[in-house]
Amino acid sequence: MIKRENIYIRDPFVVPAYEEKKYYLFGTTDINCWNNEKATGFDYYITSDLENFEGPFVAFRPDKSFIWDKNFWAPEIHEYNGKFYMFATFITDGRNRGTQILVSEKITGPYIPWSIEPVTPNDWMCLDGTLFIDEAGEPWIVFCHEWVQIYDGEICAARLSKDLRSTISEPITLFRASDAKWTRSIKIINNHECYVTDGPFVYKSSNGELYMIWSSFIENNVYAVGVAYSKSGNIVGPWVNKEIPIFSNDGGHGMIFKTFEGKLTLAIHAPNKRGKERPLFLQIDESTLDCKNFYRKL
Repeated sequence: MIKRENIYIRDPFVVPAYEEKKYYLFGTTDINCWNNEKATGFDYYITSDLENFEGPFVAFRPDKSFIWDKNFWAPEIHEYNGKFYMFATFITDGRNRGTQILVSEKITGPYIPWSIEPVTPNDWMCLDGTLFIDEAGEPWIVFCHEWVQIYDGEICAARLSKDLRSTISEPITLFRASDAKWTRSIKIINNHECYVTDGPFVYKSSNGELYMIWSSFIENNVYAVGVAYSKSGNIVGPWVNKEIPIFSNDGGHGMIFKTFEGKLTLAIHAPNKRGKERPLFLQIDESTLDCKNFYRKL
């Protein structure tokens, strides 16, 4: 068994398997996930109490036909129409970073490529795609148009085909990083302030409110998690960001899940320092979804 505090992982994504009473923890597991380092793949861990874990186990290893070879980031696992789909970010020399979709018959994998190309625009630098199913049962990808290309990062959405192999609409910009009052520029490039968008995750509350958590930076380049809500209750918004982040202690790239006891829980990595990232689980209060009371430690 491995203790939670000893697991290296970024961008944690938890899939509860209710029949097994086990949680599957996926995320960015390559310690060499940056810059021009050669990627290895994605691993996962299994736990029943979110503190003691088995693993790592292999979820994905690319074969020779897989063109992407760097920056294997932020895998998310979504069950959809009886199969398990991995949304993950990749890059290679001569291509822009993007989210591609992989598939498996089992939650444990192995995952193999499903979408022929990235489902984010080929001429955009993109990352952190997540799946959202609207009230009509139509699938969408919500993703980040990256600050490295446009300076002020954006959260965007596009409709996916029913089989999740491609997008079937042009992307819509939901909001920009600088729209949130709590975000701060991380640097200035070409006289442009640079604002980051990372890790969007869409959550529909039991009373029908549509929320999105996402990550960026506050003062002194400290990583944080903010929350936005859709005024219309649907994915196209308009989206309004709450004024202060819900977590501001150098952690982020979160997602929301329910424990087997019914506790609504936020999963993030913290701290946001290379090589030191660990999974952290925080209970959240759906009844308030207020910045001051949104989370407390389990």
